Amino acid sequence: MNYKKVKSKVETFHNQRKTKEAANWIIQHFQLDDHYLKGFEFREKADPSMIFLTTEGDFGGQQIIRIPENSFQFPLPLMISLIAHEMVHVHQKTRQPFVLDKNEREWQAYYEMLSQKIFPNIPEISNFHKKAFDYYNRMGEGSELQANYAEQKKEVEELIASLG
Repeated sequence: MNYKKVKSKVETFHNQRKTKEAANWIIQHFQLDDHYLKGFEFREKADPSMIFLTTEGDFGGQQIIRIPENSFQFPLPLMISLIAHEMVHVHQKTRQPFVLDKNEREWQAYYEMLSQKIFPNIPEISNFHKKAFDYYNRMGEGSELQANYAEQKKEVEELIASLG
């Protein structure tokens, strides 16, 4: 299914106020599904400066992804990428060894948004949304955790440099 058809399908769900159904359809269509995902629940509405999704649940158990009810008012590639980001968290919290450090979890999920190695079928996000190093820096300067992700950091730096 080409991008125009995907966009049309999601817009139809959105216009019918079926945000959860749209998110579930995205999970299926882009092959993001995971049996540990219990489903989607709503959180407060988002505005363009702050679109906030979260994955909630105990380590080793079913997870819920909370999404804004107005999720699909925003650029579709971004929303698909953010759902994939949360699916990385589902994986991190349900398979051993669990990724316990929040900064490490966020780095891995943001790296996936850029590299698309786990979920290669998701559309590429805009260059504006590709610039994030906060979680790598929060791991602690010169830490073992930073050393574990040094090659990925280098890839991200090269990507950002290529964006101009």
